[in-house]
Amino acid sequence: MTLATETPPSARSSSEKPRPRPVRKVRWFIIVGLLLALLVGALVGFNAFRNHMIAQFFANNKPPPITVTVSEAKSEVLPNLLTAVGDLAAVHQVNVTSDVSGRITDILFQAGAEVKQGTPLVKLFDETEQADLANYRAQAKVAELSLDRAKQLAARQFGPQATVDSAQAAFDQANAGIAKTEALISQKLVRAPFDGVLGVRHVEVGQYLTAGTQIVTLTDLSRVYANFTVTEKDSGTLAVGQSVRVTVDAYPGRVFDGKITTIEPQISSDTRNIRVQATLDNPGHVLRPGMFATTTVVLPDKPAVVTVPETAVDYTLYGDSVFLIKEEKGEDGKSKLSAVRTFVRTGDRINGRTVILSGLTAGDRVVAVGQLKLQSGAAVTISTDPPPPQPKTPPRY
Repeated sequence: MTLATETPPSARSSSEKPRPRPVRKVRWFIIVGLLLALLVGALVGFNAFRNHMIAQFFANNKPPPITVTVSEAKSEVLPNLLTAVGDLAAVHQVNVTSDVSGRITDILFQAGAEVKQGTPLVKLFDETEQADLANYRAQAKVAELSLDRAKQLAARQFGPQATVDSAQAAFDQANAGIAKTEALISQKLVRAPFDGVLGVRHVEVGQYLTAGTQIVTLTDLSRVYANFTVTEKDSGTLAVGQSVRVTVDAYPGRVFDGKITTIEPQISSDTRNIRVQATLDNPGHVLRPGMFATTTVVLPDKPAVVTVPETAVDYTLYGDSVFLIKEEKGEDGKSKLSAVRTFVRTGDRINGRTVILSGLTAGDRVVAVGQLKLQSGAAVTISTDPPPPQPKTPPRY
């Protein structure tokens, strides 16, 4: 049996060639790194190219000018008005009642009718007083005859003066009874105290009417009072005789003219307001007591102010502003218009125009219609359409 002998390791390593080192993994990492670098570079380059193209697009693609309607700021004298709220009251209004108690025997009026002063309205039972009146008249006739006879006898010295005095006293007493009874009878006939319009009837024939019970309302509608209040600050501008314009919800667009007739001499310590009363003519009896009224006092004119249409002012929490039209020349030498937001300080608004206290001067052009589409500095063109009409002042009657 032959035994194989192993070659020693030292002898084998010296006789064999050395094996090469593995480079496959290194090459793989290098390739992947290069690919990643190319990808990142491509992304960065693409983003830079895209941003450049977007900027170039917006630089060369400017939006067209926006068409707006323009109005000019004017210097004008506006009416100086003081507006307040109040109510209307009748110059003469009363609840017709009876001075005495009694049973109603006759109702002499129609509800809602117009009556004159002294027109009989209600008659109470007065037969007892009529009988007393007849009695006193008879007594007065007898007393008058006795007085004449006594005077004739006294003139001839056939009778004493005491008889004449007694007869005179009896005659006067009878006349006093007549006057008293006639007054009682007149109280049993209720009459209208002034000219006016009757309201709803509250009594019936046969009803026992106690003194002070309401029979009907009587209102004089030929004139009415407009009662309103103003603040203590505005009280110094008021004077008796100033013109007042009154409007009511029942007749929109209609204005009733009157004048201040009374100014309360005292200012309320609770509200610091002062009460003012104006008197108005009431043609056609269209105004009724109790109506809610808006009163406008016409005060002396103030100096001229700058005004713009109400639609030109943009009211925001950051302040009031307008878009001011500015003209400047472009690179091509042509004039271009732009709208620049300009903050202003506003005042009163009257007849569709707003008072500009600061920020504009007379002659400035502002955007009246189309602000919602604008940004400050945007290019604009002026529309040929006229500006929106101002609301008309309500007609007077």
